[in-house]
Amino acid sequence: MLSLAACIPNKQLVYFPNPEFNTQTPTLAYNNRQTYRLQPRDVLSVRIKTLDPDTEKYFNVQPENGFVNFNPAGFYINGYSINSDGEITLPEVGRVQIDGLTLEEAEIKIQDAISGYVNNATILVKLVSFKIAVLGEVRNPGYFYIYNEQANVLEGLGLAGDLTDFGNRENITLIRQTDDGNEVVLLNLKDPKLLASPYYYLQPNDVVYVQPLRAKQTRSNLNTLTLLSVFFGAISSTILILRFIE
Repeated sequence: MLSLAACIPNKQLVYFPNPEFNTQTPTLAYNNRQTYRLQPRDVLSVRIKTLDPDTEKYFNVQPENGFVNFNPAGFYINGYSINSDGEITLPEVGRVQIDGLTLEEAEIKIQDAISGYVNNATILVKLVSFKIAVLGEVRNPGYFYIYNEQANVLEGLGLAGDLTDFGNRENITLIRQTDDGNEVVLLNLKDPKLLASPYYYLQPNDVVYVQPLRAKQTRSNLNTLTLLSVFFGAISSTILILRFIE
């Protein structure tokens, strides 16, 4: 009975079961993607491209080959951190207010700020602090950097090696930082409506925690009982052998 209780039904391992999904026609799941807006503690890579190599070296804190030899600590040290006032400090230009802007809007704002110092410059802004934490019942828990402006919860779980068989696909905790505090919501990978949820897409510094199934505790108890059975069985066998010798 314990062995049966420890088994995990196949239906509990399936993502987004929906009878409307078929092999003939695609099923559209509408989703309004939320555009991420920069906030304090974000770290940016700001690349200024000009025809003058010396000007580029002066304004570009991160070396040109920095993207090839990627080092998160190096990007944090050499990148432009948004301070508590929502500003970054550019060489010669000074402070530029960019919190609350999208990356595209930040490029335009920096372009305008630097135009008085550099002619015909092209500005490239990337968010280099887009990292998430995936914990709990996944194969490779830890911190992961996202090399994209947007990623969904499935991609985040994929970076962590996907859920283990004991991961509860109906109760995945998403913790998101906001200006008012931490926002906590439960995600259900067995509900197709998640594809249309605003929480389907991850944001920088999100924490994803996969809760364990009860079957894991049952399996753990079963293993404990097995070890105890072997232990006491060995003791009983030893006593019987000693009595037989006597």
